[in-house]
Amino acid sequence: MDKAYMESVQNALVHTYNPAPIVLDHGEGAYLYDTEGKAYLDFAAGYAVNSLGYGNEEWNQALKSQIDHLAHTSNLYYHTRTKEAAEALKRVSGMDRIFFCNSGGEAIEGALKASRKYAYTKKSGRYEWIAMEESFHGRGFGAVSVTGHKAYQEPFEPLVPGVRFAKYNDLESVKELVTDKTCAIILEPVQGEGGINVATEEFLTGIRRICDENDILMICDEVQCGMGRTGSFFAWQQYGVRPDILTMAKAIGNGFPVGAFALTEKVAECSLNPGDHGTTYGGGPLACAAVAKTVEIYEREHLPEHTAKIGAYLRKQLENLAGRHTCIVSCKGKGLMQGIQLSIPLADVTKKALDRGLLLIGAGSDVIRFVPPLIITEKEVDELIRILDEILE
Repeated sequence: MDKAYMESVQNALVHTYNPAPIVLDHGEGAYLYDTEGKAYLDFAAGYAVNSLGYGNEEWNQALKSQIDHLAHTSNLYYHTRTKEAAEALKRVSGMDRIFFCNSGGEAIEGALKASRKYAYTKKSGRYEWIAMEESFHGRGFGAVSVTGHKAYQEPFEPLVPGVRFAKYNDLESVKELVTDKTCAIILEPVQGEGGINVATEEFLTGIRRICDENDILMICDEVQCGMGRTGSFFAWQQYGVRPDILTMAKAIGNGFPVGAFALTEKVAECSLNPGDHGTTYGGGPLACAAVAKTVEIYEREHLPEHTAKIGAYLRKQLENLAGRHTCIVSCKGKGLMQGIQLSIPLADVTKKALDRGLLLIGAGSDVIRFVPPLIITEKEVDELIRILDEILE
């Protein structure tokens, strides 16, 4: 049945993904189950989305209750969840103003527009962005334009002009690109798709200093590394800096499609006005109910602190694993956003893992990415390591 089902789906969809040859039915905790009842330990979490795991009854009930009241109104009107969700994200992000949208890619598009509108309002003549090599910011034209991978860009050129690329964690390469046309510098505090690369404190504080000295905006893309993933609500909070614009999505709704970008008051006052940017579905009642309940659970259960603790345990076990397998070149990451760089093909590893009931995803060309639900315990980590021990050379 599964094979016939997969073939029918493939015939119905545009071929832009290469999904694993399984059909999922339901989930519980850190496990997903296929239509045959086989369990899969999930260390992908829907690309770092399902932070509360699967089957969280409190979260489920929040959305069920909301759908009985309102599912959609558009942003012509406030609804009862607007204030609750916006204030929750303000509280945990340390930012001043929130704009809700539908995805991380949309959040990036809004952030880029806000940075150019800020420069326009200031009459500075600035319009260029500095982005990072090996970065990934999304699939829209603006997002692809600031993504530092030629493979993502070449089929869609010409892209949005005015983008220069610096080397990640190389402050001098950033300084060399700053001109009187630079309006913003965009980066991920932890690069996800680029290979789980963690920014150094010197790099982030140095970029903050460059921005302050030149009235350039600092944009932190925390679509993947944010919302508790690295051991704090947002990764930048561990560096003693604050961005001017912050993008978020994925885990903020725990599986409900929602994104947001956040501005400091300084940027909000001098950038987007009514008519400059919009969204039909962004910030709808269901999305805001998902955000508000997700943040509530995070705060009550102290999930970022749990992530820091279990992330340290995961890192230690991965380093021990590396000592037993020469194919592991390095271990890297922060919190529950970890990776192992391999000298063997990733596809072989992920296929063998799938056969043994473990869901894994890659990052870049040679890194296995571990971004499980944040609720995992040492038990799930030990199961991961046991399976990896069996399949690695």
